[in-house]
Amino acid sequence: MFIPMKLMFTKMNGAGNDFVLIDNRSQDIYLSKEQITNLCHRQRGVGADGIMLLIPCVSGRAEWAWQFYNNDGSTAEMCGNGARCFARFIQKIVGCEKTSSFETAAGVIRATFHGDIVSINLTRPKDMRLEETITLSQGNHSIHSINTGVPHAVLFVPDADKAMVQKLGEEIRYHPHFAPRGTNVNFVQLLDTNRIRVRTYERGVEGETLACGTGVTASALIATKLHRLTSPIKVQVQGGDTLEIRFEELSGEFTNVELSGPADFVFDGSITL
Repeated sequence: MFIPMKLMFTKMNGAGNDFVLIDNRSQDIYLSKEQITNLCHRQRGVGADGIMLLIPCVSGRAEWAWQFYNNDGSTAEMCGNGARCFARFIQKIVGCEKTSSFETAAGVIRATFHGDIVSINLTRPKDMRLEETITLSQGNHSIHSINTGVPHAVLFVPDADKAMVQKLGEEIRYHPHFAPRGTNVNFVQLLDTNRIRVRTYERGVEGETLACGTGVTASALIATKLHRLTSPIKVQVQGGDTLEIRFEELSGEFTNVELSGPADFVFDGSITL
């Protein structure tokens, strides 16, 4: 017999990347893939790019942990904008004032609060590959990639507003070069000294989002390697906000990577599943 479940939630957004956050510290909430996609549906549900559940951290490596789902029901190792929102959700639910920490599939994230601005550390970037050539329907393209918690491809374009984000993003996301799990895809325009503009096609959302925290980080780090940018780097995202990336570079490797930006509450609500 099907028993409807009334679910309490908080809606948040980080630079336009929006999420449904759920307090599951009691660990009695279990969501199916269908329920996740219904919750994220923008006409039939709450509407979101992803869902995060707050749960206890069993490893002892952090204060809390998350369960993160894209809006297609798939899981993801990390989400930069989501992590900022999740940290501020913890602050609201638990009452921490200055800092918090939580475990993700990509590692432990530590957050520092500055009003509605949240700064988070990102796990150490890995698997950087520069100036590789892949063949697309429009011909050969030079592409760069790095993992900033999740895999990202980066293309530099002269005008981000004219970039074919949906068409090329989908083609690159599923390209055999990035098989089997695929990649997120960032279209990057250099603006001026230590400023870039980024539009992102997100794997799991299967389309453009208004911002992607790990994507702007990937874009900033690759722009540093190829165009000699220096920390901190300001990144303008599609939603109109500006995020900031700070990092150190030692012996050609990036360390102490930090992402800062807004994490805003939208509303609290309940929905019957």
